Amino acid sequence: MIEISLLICTRNRSTSLGTTLASVAHAVAQAPDTAVEVILVDNGSSDDTPDVLASWCAAQAFPVRLVREDRPGLAAARNAGLAVVRGRIIAMTDDDCVLHADYFPALVRAFDEAPGPAVIGGRILLGDPRDLMVTVKLEDHPMVADPRGFPGGFVMGANLAFGADVLALVGPFDERFGAGAPFVAAEDTDFLFRATGLGIPLRYDPRMTVDHHHGRRDTREERQLLTGYSFGDGALYAKHLFRDGRVLRAIMRDVGDLRRDLRDPVRTHAGIRRFYGFRLFHKARGLCAYWRRSGVTRPGPATT
Repeated sequence: MIEISLLICTRNRSTSLGTTLASVAHAVAQAPDTAVEVILVDNGSSDDTPDVLASWCAAQAFPVRLVREDRPGLAAARNAGLAVVRGRIIAMTDDDCVLHADYFPALVRAFDEAPGPAVIGGRILLGDPRDLMVTVKLEDHPMVADPRGFPGGFVMGANLAFGADVLALVGPFDERFGAGAPFVAAEDTDFLFRATGLGIPLRYDPRMTVDHHHGRRDTREERQLLTGYSFGDGALYAKHLFRDGRVLRAIMRDVGDLRRDLRDPVRTHAGIRRFYGFRLFHKARGLCAYWRRSGVTRPGPATT
């Protein structure tokens, strides 16, 4: 019986993919008593990624499944992988991450200690000190998200896991969100929002650790990344605004945060002045874009 299904989606990362895959093989070797399968989804690569994946798959003694999903978008790729997973625990990481050697035992412990169905995110350290301090999660203590809040940023898709029972309750990722999709981000936040709305706890466990080699070293890249995150969150607000009171509370908090640009400005993002105003502006763009794309001024029926 498969205990853990590890899902990795990739597109045109052949030059760096080998480092990620090597860390996976090493971590599996360090957990000989845990049945692990790896699901690799090629999201329409046009470089030699298919050759890299095929070569690596052929060299492994543990179960590996290779899936091709040509529809663009991280959410579409994840859904293609989720359609074939067999594990009790489903874990996801990105193709620019490196698993720590004890990743799988830490993952099992985290779920064994959870009292029921749960979504659990792990620690994400900066893989290269030359990279900007973005897309990391550094807290060294366990946390549980407030179920009344908005889960964006509490944990991240680069190190995220949930039980197969959670997937059955929450359903697939919304393919309108995420990298390569119209709303460019927030596919993981949407999944978390729907999960916590069903009463499924969202936890953070720092024992599950990966290093993120994201490669962003220019403030323009940082600005583009954070623009996309806010735009995706705004579209997510629009999706759930009229059916979940947590969204209105999140918007009110965002508006209230504007005063912090004067009283307590964010100084960790050098390329962005008035961070809270920047974030709210792009969330408003995303909210309007969602409604324009939907072609309605009032929400339709609930969708996943």
